[in-house]
Amino acid sequence: MTVVVLPLAAKQLFFLVGFSPVSLYNGNEIISIRSERMKSIKIVTDSTVDVPAAVLAEHGVEVVPLHLTVDGEAFIDRVTITPGQFMAKMKAARELPKSSQPSIGEFLAVYDRLGADGSEIISIHMAGELSGTVRSAEHAAALTEAAVTVVDSQFISCALGFQVLEAARLAKAGRSVADIIRRLDEIRRCTRLYVVLDTLEHLVKGGRIGRGKALVGSLLRIKPIAALVDGLYTPVSNVRSFSQAIADLAGRLVEEKAEAPVRAVAIAHADAPRWAERLKEAVTDIIGYSPIDIVETTPVISIHTGPGALALMYYAEEAPLDE
Repeated sequence: MTVVVLPLAAKQLFFLVGFSPVSLYNGNEIISIRSERMKSIKIVTDSTVDVPAAVLAEHGVEVVPLHLTVDGEAFIDRVTITPGQFMAKMKAARELPKSSQPSIGEFLAVYDRLGADGSEIISIHMAGELSGTVRSAEHAAALTEAAVTVVDSQFISCALGFQVLEAARLAKAGRSVADIIRRLDEIRRCTRLYVVLDTLEHLVKGGRIGRGKALVGSLLRIKPIAALVDGLYTPVSNVRSFSQAIADLAGRLVEEKAEAPVRAVAIAHADAPRWAERLKEAVTDIIGYSPIDIVETTPVISIHTGPGALALMYYAEEAPLDE
């Protein structure tokens, strides 16, 4: 604690940025007792967030990338390869590409650097059921001297982004770690993620369904729709075309909108821009506004979905308490 004695001149008041002052006036001078410098909060996420790099940079979000391997060639997600470039390589690959989480050492280096000035860190990551990324982050958090809170978002892509951007907004507004974590819990409960697959081939290659089931689905031209619930993909419907899929997803959004206002919407796709635009048109008609982001999804998702996948993500809730 630092005690600063300031002479009182013409009843001037002094404010030092970064300190929380408690001032005493004895008639001749202001005695200002100042506590330690207020700690800032920094936000970390991983490269599956599916939020444009410029937006993340604007909000001061640090990204720890995952790793990708295509036919023995190694890449760093969104650093040495873009989603579009990865899709082209995946289509030509002899074997199904692989993804791997950042190492404990990579997280540790980021935490040590960001926490060197005493800042607290909130590290928000893709669903732990889908990847070991959040586990690597937790191990690194236990090793660093920085104060790190690791959050399993239970989502991926833009749905992860909803939590990351809200955390960054609240951190900038001076909210505490506890307040931010409570708000992320609220968003998580209100978030929905649905994905439509154009092919079952990659699920077979990844060992997620059997070849017999995939063959039946292909013969019937079935396009499964799944929801991400508690970090796990759960089948919710089957359709025969993307037109039916868009109608299905739009119907689910209508039901949610009837319960509470839609706060955020995003669309992601794996080499399906035309259907993404069609879905955006349908969603715009429902919610009445057009700032809906369309992004090429992370390769970590497209490895498992294959080309042609389409995802709708949103959260709907009444006004949060801090509004």
